[in-house]
Amino acid sequence: MPRYILLKQTPSTNTYLSRTASQLPHGTVIWTHNQTAGRGQKGNSWEAEPGMNLTFSMLIKGSSIPPQEQFCLSEAVTIAIARECEARGATNVKIKWPNDIYSGDHKLCGILIENSLATGAIEHSVVGVGLNVNQTEWRSNAPNPVSLRQLTGNTFNLEEVLHSTCERIDAMCSEINTAQGRATTHRQYLSLLYRNDGAEHPFADAQGTPFNAKIADVAPDGVISLRLSNGELKHFYFKQVKHIINNITL
Repeated sequence: MPRYILLKQTPSTNTYLSRTASQLPHGTVIWTHNQTAGRGQKGNSWEAEPGMNLTFSMLIKGSSIPPQEQFCLSEAVTIAIARECEARGATNVKIKWPNDIYSGDHKLCGILIENSLATGAIEHSVVGVGLNVNQTEWRSNAPNPVSLRQLTGNTFNLEEVLHSTCERIDAMCSEINTAQGRATTHRQYLSLLYRNDGAEHPFADAQGTPFNAKIADVAPDGVISLRLSNGELKHFYFKQVKHIINNITL
């Protein structure tokens, strides 16, 4: 079961947990009411009004996931959080590749997973989560944030949502320690994948060039395969391709 440590304030729960991971047991959760320098994918920042949203990091140890299949951890975590959002009343919840949680075309949650590798294995993973819960006003230039409160009209107890979310993450992460479990998790991930509906959607490559394509698959290392209008299959790593949503590249 997860073990919780509340910090009054910290620049980044991921940074704090990464520095102390060797001294802490599996399932340790560092959370705070005020994260002053939250980090997202590839150095992006994360907005969170103090005391309104969930900002936490969870330590995963003892995994038997092969390093070349480490993306299945992202799949497990995103499925867990998507299910939690659905349980709280959010509708049309999807996972936008690689690991954002969306409701419709709006972003509910950002996730940053940092794996520590040693001797050909995953020594531990730090799962950082920023989940928009009760915030209703947004001050950053983020184009499409939304919170559970905005979606449902309800105000939520942060600690209750935290415990439920972390228990779901812990349960999902235990499922991916076998090949069969990873295969099942991958199928669930694809079923929840944003715009994975067999239709073409607009994307942009790393140079900003737009194109239309269908999602074909996501590999165990996280590479997404897109089928272009001419039938060509192209493969992209993180940040090499983005969705175009309402004429904005995300």
